[in-house]
Order: sequence, then C-alpha cells, then structure tokens
Amino acid sequence: MNKTEFPNNKIITLQAATYLSNIWKKFNKKLVFTNGCFDILHEGHIDTLSKAASYGDILIVGLNSDLSVQKLKGNDRPINAQNSRALILASLIFVDYVIIFEEETPFLLISTLLPNVLVKGGDYSKEQIVGAKEVIENGGEVIINETKVGFSTTNIINKMKTI
Repeated sequence: MNKTEFPNNKIITLQAATYLSNIWKKFNKKLVFTNGCFDILHEGHIDTLSKAASYGDILIVGLNSDLSVQKLKGNDRPINAQNSRALILASLIFVDYVIIFEEETPFLLISTLLPNVLVKGGDYSKEQIVGAKEVIENGGEVIINETKVGFSTTNIINKMKTI
C-alpha cells in the first residue's frame, strides 16, 4: 500500500468497525469514539480529536453524512462534501478510522460498537450525550472535552462572507 492509499483505507463501514472492534477488545485495546460534522476543519477540531485519541488505543470518528449535516445545520451546509471531510479526517495521524453515518445522531454507531470511551466536545452534560447511557451501562466512560474558545466552523463561514 502506498502513502496515498492509506487514508482511504481508514474510512470504513459500521460492519467493518464491528468486526475490528471485536478483535481489538480481545487484545484489550481501549476503543474511543467521538463524532461530528467536521465541515471546515479548524484548530478546535484538532484539539478535541487529539485529546480524544489520548484516552485510548483506537480512535473512531463518526462523521455526519451530507444529508445529516443539512438536517442539523441547514441547506447551506455542509461546505465540504462527506467524502472530502472523511478523507481529511482519515489523513490525521491520531484518527484510526472514520465511519460516515446518515442519521442525525450517532446512536446506532455507539450502541453497536460500545466503545470504552465516548468523547464529546462542548457544553454538554452526560445526560445530553447520545449513547452515553449505553456506554456507561457497558462499563465505559464518557468524557466531555472543553471547547476551544474562538474556533467554530460557523465563525469561519461568517468571516468568509465578509471578505
């Protein structure tokens, strides 16, 4: 495999991730899951993703599909298509795998994979985080990373509109 093929091999289906996670668990690998739209990657995203990776051995990122982003953010979003966003995430050294999901929430991914650690960035409580209950009931933990102030995709888009 050459270096240009590598990121594409990190974009997988839920079925492949389920198979792999069963293997990882047999080898006592700590599975970490986080998710988001990651429309225009910025310093805040890098901060939360790198922190998420530090909580375990394997970091899987659930990525909202284009349709899912539109439902959450409006018809003007996403700026970048899901395949582009997935490739950029998969190119990050601390991201092990990316799974694109169609639903508005990653509940199916989380409840199927049951990661050891579920990470969310922002001002959430554990009760508000989709899948937190299932992860905790399975012996996992939920970590809320503080959002890096001053960085957001919406701010970037608004700034670009004024140029």
